[in-house]
Amino acid sequence: MPPESTTAPAPAPAREASLAATARDLVALTKPRITLMVLLTAAGGMWLAPGSLSLGSVLVFLGALAATVGSANALNCWLERDVDALMRRTASRPLPSQRLAPRPALAFSIVLGVVAVPLLAVAVNPLTGLLGAIALVSYVLVYTPMKQISPAALLVGAVPGAMPPLMGWTAMTGRVDLPGLVLFGMLFIWQLPHFIAIATFRKDEYARAGLKVLPWVRGDRVARVHAIAWAALLVPVSLALVPLGVAGWGYAVVTGVMGAAYLVQASRRPAEGGEARWAKRLFLTSLVYLPVVIAVLMIDAR
Repeated sequence: MPPESTTAPAPAPAREASLAATARDLVALTKPRITLMVLLTAAGGMWLAPGSLSLGSVLVFLGALAATVGSANALNCWLERDVDALMRRTASRPLPSQRLAPRPALAFSIVLGVVAVPLLAVAVNPLTGLLGAIALVSYVLVYTPMKQISPAALLVGAVPGAMPPLMGWTAMTGRVDLPGLVLFGMLFIWQLPHFIAIATFRKDEYARAGLKVLPWVRGDRVARVHAIAWAALLVPVSLALVPLGVAGWGYAVVTGVMGAAYLVQASRRPAEGGEARWAKRLFLTSLVYLPVVIAVLMIDAR
């Protein structure tokens, strides 16, 4: 007699591949490259601050900070999934491409934040937890919806973006000091020409998605003026760490040169129709500026 026919279950490798793909998409929601940059700037704040923490406390802080940032980024992706579908640079993200359903994405995002912020407050200190909560709430509930209302959203979004080095400082000291605020100010100001540049060479995408960025709402010339003003302000703010005794003259020289290069690039007058080229060069200059300045600061720290 022939053997009885049976229906075979779905092969395990297919299920494993599906789970792995979902896990990759959930991680992608947290924007890992941005999260890594956040951790590096936070580690810089810790390195420069007086005091000490055990290795375990440092790892807990960095892990909780990564989860806080990941939660903010994932919630941003969830809120903007329809807008992201209209933009070429974001259409392939897990939610607009429909590789991931909205409900598990939302649950994942909320769990990250609910775990991370109290962990910062309890395992590190309450002040650092408070700063983490401010960064999360301002990014998700203020900056994200404000992008569809006003170009001033750029200033609001720069606040959570500048919080990590200050949080690194407060994790070590338990208090807000002037050097920590200068680190916050440096990162806050650096972001503004950086994002103005992005908004300029992707202006048409932002317009199609209904996001109110400066070059689209007020024009390229006004956007360039803002970029120049912020790049100029970055020079004295970054050099303030020298008289505060946080960094030495090696840092002052390198940062002065890098700041001047950033300002010169922002100040270049684009040829007729060359705004996108100007913006891309400014964007690349900003990408060089930040890691170089942070590296020299950590090496030359007093």
